[in-house]
Amino acid sequence: MITDPVFYILAVAAVMLIGLSKGGFGGALAVLGVPLVALAIPPVQAAAIFLPILVIMDLAGLYAWRGVYDKRTLVIMLPGALIGIAAGWLTAAYVNDNHIRLIVGTLALAFVAQWWFSGRERRTATPHNRLKGRIWGMVAGFTSFVSHAGGPPFQMYSLPLKLDKAVYAGTGVVFFAVVNAVKLPPYFALGQFTAQNLLTSAILIPLAPLATLAGAWLVKRVDQTLFYRVTYAALIPVGLKLVWDGLFG
Repeated sequence: MITDPVFYILAVAAVMLIGLSKGGFGGALAVLGVPLVALAIPPVQAAAIFLPILVIMDLAGLYAWRGVYDKRTLVIMLPGALIGIAAGWLTAAYVNDNHIRLIVGTLALAFVAQWWFSGRERRTATPHNRLKGRIWGMVAGFTSFVSHAGGPPFQMYSLPLKLDKAVYAGTGVVFFAVVNAVKLPPYFALGQFTAQNLLTSAILIPLAPLATLAGAWLVKRVDQTLFYRVTYAALIPVGLKLVWDGLFG
């Protein structure tokens, strides 16, 4: 078990941040969780500790948003995500996490810039596109496996659909519940679940459902336009952080 108090200060903050995002509030802010904890421990160890916590958060999110999701988004994106997870597993020994962070961060910032300069919330909804959804699903699965950074690619496809805020939140919860569950066996096969890491996860897990349900509570009470502004805006610090880590990590 980790005993460093600095780690637990950072980890509690990360769990709360990820939990709010997992509940549907703040979108890609969950990406900041692992980098935050990685200030105190190695990034690979941080990712391993947080995967069981993410699964518990997914269960709380599924409860909070039970029956609320967009089936077509899931049908389009999940097959690509499974391919992306498999690719991440097969290339785990060869992938440079910093390159992935740089690519994802750059795409996230470009996505926000496009939204901002094209009229923001005045834009009409983009229709579903099977090819585009499969590609972004694959990217989300891959980046989620190698660095728990699947949020921005998921948002790059789903946000322009302009779903109802509750449907958008519930769809994200279901998508990542499947992705994180599928990631468990590969992480185990790669030797990521040591006794020390699992015990540390168990200490932090009680906070997970509380933070997730708090996120769902916020989504249900925030105006739809404000919700989307917050979600898009949350991509800015995420993108900057990923670019920074990619360049200097």
